Amino acid sequence: MLLDVREIEKSYETGDGSQPVLRGVSLAIPAGRTLALTGESGSGKSTLLHLIGGLDAPDAGVIEIDGRDIAALDEAGRADMRRTTVGLVFQQFNLIPSLDVGANLTFHARLAGHPPDDVAALAERLGLAGHLDRYPEQLSGGQQQRVAIGRTLLARPKLVLADEPTGNLDEATGDAMLDVMRDMVVRAGAALLMVTHSERLAGRLDARLHLRAGRVT
Repeated sequence: MLLDVREIEKSYETGDGSQPVLRGVSLAIPAGRTLALTGESGSGKSTLLHLIGGLDAPDAGVIEIDGRDIAALDEAGRADMRRTTVGLVFQQFNLIPSLDVGANLTFHARLAGHPPDDVAALAERLGLAGHLDRYPEQLSGGQQQRVAIGRTLLARPKLVLADEPTGNLDEATGDAMLDVMRDMVVRAGAALLMVTHSERLAGRLDARLHLRAGRVT
């Protein structure tokens, strides 16, 4: 399994005491496959993605990515994992304002040591071919979302974690972006875990897992 998550528990302290968010969540995704993570707001979907991405630590359970237990990695090791192995597409675009679209697209690929030799082809598929010399502030929210997706894909991660990656896009554009993500992930023998509220989009991935109150249902 490229991603193996076993019995993850996570709680946060609040003014009313400890609040459980994830209660024994397990999932697995082999290379070349895609999984949709669905559930109501507050069910723990984004928390689970943050844990898998090494941005936070679980209270209990095991997360293995490409055979590595991420709990065994220190902060630098987790940062290296996010640079070379795990690609993150979150609802905050986090584009670099001082770089144009072309440079934003290639930034993570260069950090990961992958020559970004297919920028033009990917920009065409993302509908960004005419915007490579523009800066983030000159783009719409949907265009910035497409840059964020492309930036992650160009780095060729083994695992893509995407939190509502089409949330700022209209239906047709969202479908097209999902096609790009699925195609590149599957062709690379990577895996995709995507959080979505859309039953329609979830149905286009290989499998689906539903969270309710921190549990798999």
